[in-house]
Amino acid sequence: MGVNVTCVDIDREKIENLKKGIIPLYEPGLEERVKGNVEANQLHFTTDLVSCLNDVEMVFCAVGTPPEEDGSVDLKYVLEVARTVGKSLNKYIVFVTKSTVPVGTSQKVKLVIQEELDKRDVLVEFDVASNPEFLKEGAAIKDFMSLDRVVVGIESEKVKELMTRLYRPFLLNNFQVIFMDIPSAEMTKYASNAMLTTRISFMNEIANLCELVGANVDNVRKGMGADRRIGHHFLYAGCGYGGSCFPKDVKALIQMRDQINYRMYVIEAVEAVNEDQKNIVFNKLHKALQGNLKEKTIAIWGLSFKPETNDMREAPLQVIIKKLLEAGVQVKVYDPIAMDEAKQQISNKVIYCRDMYETVIDADALALLTEWKQFRLPAWSVMQRVMRNLLIVDGRNIYDRKELEEYGFKYYRIGERCF
Repeated sequence: MGVNVTCVDIDREKIENLKKGIIPLYEPGLEERVKGNVEANQLHFTTDLVSCLNDVEMVFCAVGTPPEEDGSVDLKYVLEVARTVGKSLNKYIVFVTKSTVPVGTSQKVKLVIQEELDKRDVLVEFDVASNPEFLKEGAAIKDFMSLDRVVVGIESEKVKELMTRLYRPFLLNNFQVIFMDIPSAEMTKYASNAMLTTRISFMNEIANLCELVGANVDNVRKGMGADRRIGHHFLYAGCGYGGSCFPKDVKALIQMRDQINYRMYVIEAVEAVNEDQKNIVFNKLHKALQGNLKEKTIAIWGLSFKPETNDMREAPLQVIIKKLLEAGVQVKVYDPIAMDEAKQQISNKVIYCRDMYETVIDADALALLTEWKQFRLPAWSVMQRVMRNLLIVDGRNIYDRKELEEYGFKYYRIGERCF
């Protein structure tokens, strides 16, 4: 949109790679955007925030906010950025928190910056704002170019004018910028993710109930989604949610009870259901193979927590592989993008395959964990010839039972009685 952007990170290797066009994560369309804007001299990379601080109007703080052992949020990186800004600031800027942070963080940021200015005995105006991001991994660029809304927490009209000017090019496409107080903006991100995870865990619990009573969760989902008050989004049963945001944000909300003495009963249940759901694929494999897993070979399609990303954080895979290995299973895996990431996280505990079909050779069962498009229309006739045992556990409910049974497969899915 014509904005001149400098990206800052303390990781020198990452910055040098970015300058060369090497992107440290997989995101569709990102590499082309980065290269194009670098060539246009509008996108720059540095390890030195101070060198560019007094040439910009806004600093967006998008550093990590990792969970502590108890699930609370570690703000040390956010506050370190604020401290660096305060130590070197010589002109007005807006410090915009983009990271997902608990309510009250922007005030902490404000205090840290002011403390550093006071130490230097420098009188410089600045403002803080909260602008949480709602981008989905695997669709970040598409989401940014067609956002449902932009949420901005502000304390002054001056910030409102600056943020409006920044987002005005996007408003041409009827984007909605919602201005509010900063605590509400900080809470909006947590509340949004909590609602989505609640729908996921609710549907997974309904799916498990469907299996017990003989109903089909896909039919139930269609019937529910036809109600305009409910809608169809996030009503798909599966083997649990993962990623960098949902699990962390749910845990952070739960931990707020210790600070404000208010228990989050619904959110606690959401997390409990999700942790249980991560076991469901293993449990189905265990039951389908009559408890005889030792020395069996299990093929796994999909390692990332969702398609179009190499992010494996909190993915159901982590639980499933651990339990399979403990049961004495030989595990073969394939993912279109996340193989290098898996080698770092799982090391040599599993067999890494070159493609989806190599994975199922001599396999006693196939478990689908991530619904990559490449997995949607397999050559069942090929798999029929190479698998030792024609058994599939579908953790994302993407296949048609009738089609698989015509090829002789035993097919187990989520939310439908199979045994």
